[in-house]
Amino acid sequence: MPKSPKYLLIGSTETYSGKSATVLGLSHQLQQKGLDITYGKPLGTCFNSSSGTVVEEDVQFIALSLNLPENRIAPTMLALDEPNVQKRLRGEDKTDYQQSLIQQYLHKSQGDLVLLEGPGDLSEGNLFDLSLLQMAEVLDAGVLLVARYKSLLSVEALLAAKGRMGDRLLGVVINDIPVTQLETVDTLLRPFLEQQGIPVLAMLPNNALLRSVSVGELVKQLKADVLCRNDRLDLLVESLAIGAMNVNSAVKYFRKRRNMAVVTGGDRVEIQQAALETSTQCLILTGQLPPPPFILNRAEELEIPILSVDLDTLTTVEIVDRTFGQVRLHEPIKVQCVRQLMSEHFDIDRLLSKLGLTPAAALS
Repeated sequence: MPKSPKYLLIGSTETYSGKSATVLGLSHQLQQKGLDITYGKPLGTCFNSSSGTVVEEDVQFIALSLNLPENRIAPTMLALDEPNVQKRLRGEDKTDYQQSLIQQYLHKSQGDLVLLEGPGDLSEGNLFDLSLLQMAEVLDAGVLLVARYKSLLSVEALLAAKGRMGDRLLGVVINDIPVTQLETVDTLLRPFLEQQGIPVLAMLPNNALLRSVSVGELVKQLKADVLCRNDRLDLLVESLAIGAMNVNSAVKYFRKRRNMAVVTGGDRVEIQQAALETSTQCLILTGQLPPPPFILNRAEELEIPILSVDLDTLTTVEIVDRTFGQVRLHEPIKVQCVRQLMSEHFDIDRLLSKLGLTPAAALS
């Protein structure tokens, strides 16, 4: 009889903490160790039906990045969206999702390890009896928790998670730590968590590339018109600058930043000119005033897209900020970056030991 696979759930203390990045980097390491993995995301949150068939974009991207065959991709059971929530609240959806989880995952999964991406935080999925802890108990799974570092107070959420998860919590990944805080986290936070029975399997420094968004994503979120270089929407934006000052101040300000999106009025031609001569990935013009031809020509030469939005500056900045806070990983350069970060900082052997898996056993 074939042996049953182990189960590992990747969860997070709050949404957009870096779960998908952790899944990508971890899966790559597991494959390099010779382990046969299945990947799935029981609760889907990002669906795309443009191809005619509805697909969960994260599942599709990760399966492709890992080169997983069809029989190593576990099905997404439910879209966590407004229509499904309403059905459940009205009593129209009486599905026993825990039973579905058993049938779809426990009875059909193959390989050495089933790696599942959990809900956005510790309470998401409760309505359907599919919270992180509920799934872990049904599948008898270990949990790896990802937490985005904000300050030493990040310890509170991790202690609360340990209180809820108990021994199911195999370890944590502390993500997005400012370089200036790495020593504090290593000498103060890590030892404290270890004393509390919370293994710290990785401390990941923050990375401008991983926090970047493509110009194309900004176009989509802002519903912007692209005035030039529609072919360079793949450029990655790492920071946001607002061109609302005088031109001399703007030049000094712009020179301190790199790979930025500059938001300025369509009538601020001198600011637009200054932005084009610094490290700018796109210009976002508010007020729906077209730039003069020489600005468009210079942007064409420098391959810098110019976007026009029918929004005021404040609203534009809020939307761009929100987009930075909900970064996706769907660019090959980010996948390479994640793999390198995880290989340098994640203790894969300690995780395998906790799961009771060894590469030698997996290869034999």
